[in-house]
Amino acid sequence: MSTAATGTDLDALIDSCIASRESRDEDWDTLAFQAKAGEEFRRAQIRYIGSGATGHHEGDNRILPSEHFTFSNMRLPVGGIGPEHTHHDVEEVFFVLEGTLEVAVHDVEDGTKTASRRLGYRDLIRVPAGVPRSLHNVGDTDALFCVVIGTQKPQLPTYPTTSPMHGVTRD
Repeated sequence: MSTAATGTDLDALIDSCIASRESRDEDWDTLAFQAKAGEEFRRAQIRYIGSGATGHHEGDNRILPSEHFTFSNMRLPVGGIGPEHTHHDVEEVFFVLEGTLEVAVHDVEDGTKTASRRLGYRDLIRVPAGVPRSLHNVGDTDALFCVVIGTQKPQLPTYPTTSPMHGVTRD
């Protein structure tokens, strides 16, 4: 999409670039398979640009097309956990909008070794590709945070043997 083209319908252009809050849904189903390992792993994805690394959502015409990254929000209930997982192909960014998250990075060879930090309102962490990571809502309200993945179509994450998701299937 070239914005420099002469004769571009600027109203149509700007309208095609907006994903309003009112048109978003909290999708509790896309990661519902993780509840096989426990209800604490339930969380909702709210897609804006691309589908992130949660699977295929090509039929959702409300998602803005991704060219270079994906952007979504995630809602994690009180006590909820985003399980240890690894994005081998891409970095991932978490930016906290509400609540308190404890974010951990795990040793690649021994996932029981971790370093963790608490993040609150307007805190951000960038996790490099290949580094296992996990999240835990340690606050007393739902955590809402932005998730940015640095590629148009990321590979599905993998779950190390130390992750509660290891061996859990999507079906």
